Amino acid sequence: MSVSATLPAVAHRRGSPGFRHITLALFAAGLATFTLLYCAQAVLPQLAQAYRLTPATASLAVSVATGGLAVSIIPLSALSNVTGRIPMMTVALLAAGVLGLAAAFAPTFGILLVLRALQGIALGGLQAVAMTYLAEEVDHGALGFATGLYVAGNGIGGMAGRLLASLLADLGGWRLALGVIGALGLGCTVLFRLSIPASRRFVPEPLAPGRLAAAVGRAFTDGGLIRLYAVGFLLMGCFVTVYNFLGFRLLAAPFRLSGTLVGLIFVVYLAGSSSSAAAGRLADRFGRPKVFWITTLVILAGLGVTLSGHLAMVIVGLVLVTAGFFAGHSVASGWAGARGRALDAQGAAVYLLCYYLGSSVGGSLGGVAYGYGRWPATVAYGAALVAGALVLGLTLRRGVPALRRRILSVAGEHR
Repeated sequence: MSVSATLPAVAHRRGSPGFRHITLALFAAGLATFTLLYCAQAVLPQLAQAYRLTPATASLAVSVATGGLAVSIIPLSALSNVTGRIPMMTVALLAAGVLGLAAAFAPTFGILLVLRALQGIALGGLQAVAMTYLAEEVDHGALGFATGLYVAGNGIGGMAGRLLASLLADLGGWRLALGVIGALGLGCTVLFRLSIPASRRFVPEPLAPGRLAAAVGRAFTDGGLIRLYAVGFLLMGCFVTVYNFLGFRLLAAPFRLSGTLVGLIFVVYLAGSSSSAAAGRLADRFGRPKVFWITTLVILAGLGVTLSGHLAMVIVGLVLVTAGFFAGHSVASGWAGARGRALDAQGAAVYLLCYYLGSSVGGSLGGVAYGYGRWPATVAYGAALVAGALVLGLTLRRGVPALRRRILSVAGEHR
């Protein structure tokens, strides 16, 4: 995700036609990514019933996709330096949509897992490049707002994937749900390609594995970046655990909701769309540290509220968890990207790798907690993850990383 040192063209400023086209295109891309990635989450109970699986095993349909995405982010980010940002994102969305359609026809659970893993790898091409494209093409003063809108698209995509999958699964089964959502992903691909402006400030670079390894290595030389990677892992592990297994709880006693009603509850994802954009603006104004720790407290409060036996309170708790998570992720991802650029490191890419590993590994371990002690154990597990993120966030400082200060100091000594 290196950005050329020579950027001759003017960046897109907020309010300009180019800025509006960029935000529309990446909103559509985020919508497609999370619709395709997490639609399987809504049909986990149906998969468990169809294949006689435990909830933890069924959740692999989510974990393998996010795991595939995690491992593909850094290689595809490097490849985008050769191919260009827009071609990489276009191919990624197209492949993910086609694989989504294929998953609907998977004859066995094992083949479904293979297709989901490949779909995750494809989506890594979008997630690896989107933030870099924004950093290259958008004026610095509007970057927080643009990032927030992109994350908002992610939030609406997550809601749409879960909601549509639940409704369609009740109507015609999980295969219909996955097929329709694959087609929706292809539609978003068309909108993305028609809207995205040509890159103004991208300069192609040859593949350089040694330089890539060095940039990844530098991403682990700054303690602040390492803590941000852990923050992404922990927050995502909690969030995916809640959404993986809350459906199982709501389908069982004392709630006994239908799949459609459980899907309708996923409308609370809209809270994430608004909170991410708001957090981006607040971080631009007040600084990331002041905003971040508040988001973790909101998540912890929401987890506690979901323990209630009253459906309305569970929904309120889910709103708080969702809003807090997307706000925290918006702040932390932008923080990692800015800090990594100061080090000429793959900070944003490594953050996303750890973030999606949190979904894959943390979500799977959440299944162990659910199997051990049902929802109370699941909440305790999620709260432990968020508490860890809070502690790490409180140790971070705004400003230039220590290593970058040392680099500038050495440079000054040699003038």
